[in-house]
Formats: sequence, structure tokens, C-alpha cells
Amino acid sequence: MASSREGIYLMAFLLLFSPSELRFSEAATEDPIPADWPHQFHALMFMNRTGTLQKLDLWYDWPNGRNFNIIQNQLDNVVTYDLEWNNGTSFFYTLDSSDPTCQVMQVEVGILRPNWLQGATYLGQQKVDNFLCNVWEKVDFIWYYEDVLTRRPVKWIFYTGYTAHVMTFEVGAVLEDPNWQAPVYCFSENEKKNDSPNFGPAVRGGFLGSLMRRIPPWETM
Repeated sequence: MASSREGIYLMAFLLLFSPSELRFSEAATEDPIPADWPHQFHALMFMNRTGTLQKLDLWYDWPNGRNFNIIQNQLDNVVTYDLEWNNGTSFFYTLDSSDPTCQVMQVEVGILRPNWLQGATYLGQQKVDNFLCNVWEKVDFIWYYEDVLTRRPVKWIFYTGYTAHVMTFEVGAVLEDPNWQAPVYCFSENEKKNDSPNFGPAVRGGFLGSLMRRIPPWETM
């Protein structure tokens, strides 16, 4: 009787501490990884750059190789458009009828891949904007905060102090094709492509795109 009981205890012990259970326990202690970006989404963000507040509409469209940042400074009627393509071409322009401006930039990298956060260093969890977030650091240039429950982005902090607060995040939202067309004056002979542009008043607000493009080429297309 005793030997039978001991056999039952031994089987229970082996099942409890079987290799499969140990692997599950080890996996549960691994650091979380950030979610890949959806292939298409729209995010409304409020940006703070050393006291300068901006509203930014981000349209990300990976299947079509394009990314659009539409920026408006606080209490400013001028809207700046930062249109980026996967061939490295960016158009920074305004549609102000009284003073339309456009600057064309050509860089070596395209738009961010959906898994651009791959390899980021996990820093732990932090309560941010009333959300419990997992936090990662990517190549010493961005700190990325993601909601633990929904895995949506909540906040980004760049190495410059430029901060983005994500207000809405619409997965699958797509901007209609006609809105991706840069104005005709961006293609005039007077417009020059600039490999090292000075982001002056004509393209103010285009800081997000330029910061994101600081990622090394192997992190993009």
C-alpha cells in the first residue's frame, strides 16, 4: 500500500516538474518584445518639442511604400506636409495659396519597416499617461512606450527630447490615393533636391520624419 502511494507521489512530482513545464516557466520570464507596426494605420499625436506644441496626423502605408506626417503648430493656421516614400524621396511642403513652399529631400533610407523596433532593449514597465506600459530603447535615439494590455503605442521620446503622445491609433485606416500627391510646384525646375536640408520655417514641423530617418539603413527597407 505504501509503495503504491509512493508511486503516485513520484508520478505527480514528475508531471509537475516535467521539461515542458520548465520550458513554459522559462518562457514566461523572458523580456517582452514590442509589437510590429500594422502595415497600415492612422495615428493622431500631440508633439512637444522644447515647449513647441504640435498636432500631427501620421498615415503609415507600408504596402504602398509611403508615410505621411501632417503637422500643425499650436495656434498656427499653416499646415506642413511631410510626405515620405520608400525610394528615399521626401517632400516638405505647404498648401498656403499666398506663399506655397516645397522642399525636396533625397536620403539613403526609405520609410520604417513594420518591425523596425526589432532588437530594441527592454527597460521594464512604467505608468505613462495613465497606461501601464512596456518600455524599450532603440539604438540610443528613441524610448518607445507600449500599452501592456492592448500593445498600442502610447508615447515616444527621442534623444533630442522631442516627445510624442499618441491620442488615437486606427489600425487598417488608409488615406485615399489623391491625398498622397505632392503639389505640382514641388516638381518645377526651380526646386532642388537637397541631401542635407536645413529644416527652416518652410518645413517647420517636419521633425518627426527627419528624426525617424536617423535610424541606420539596415533598420529600414
